[in-house]
Amino acid sequence: MAEEITRETFDHLVHLAQFELSEEEAEYLRRELNRQLDAIHKLEAIPLEEDVPITSHGVPYRPEDRAPLREDEVRPYPHPERLRELAPEEEDGYFVVPDTRRTQALTGE
Repeated sequence: MAEEITRETFDHLVHLAQFELSEEEAEYLRRELNRQLDAIHKLEAIPLEEDVPITSHGVPYRPEDRAPLREDEVRPYPHPERLRELAPEEEDGYFVVPDTRRTQALTGE
């Protein structure tokens, strides 16, 4: 494998994503990510001619082959109160969510 996601890098990413993984889950996920990285390196090694256009999906579509874009249309939900009833906390018609910046400042994370 040309490159590998080290345990140190993986642990840093897990911390940034605020995941809670057991040791077994962490090692499994790191191993799977490294397998995907290895597959990407193998694909990059396939020689291509210089004039092959870059595509994000492997099939070049012409503009005339694509469905036309639709106009944006605002359609309010008919019963927003039903959605607010599902929220753990609601105030003045808005969902109340934790302020993660304040939590991080208090906990030092």
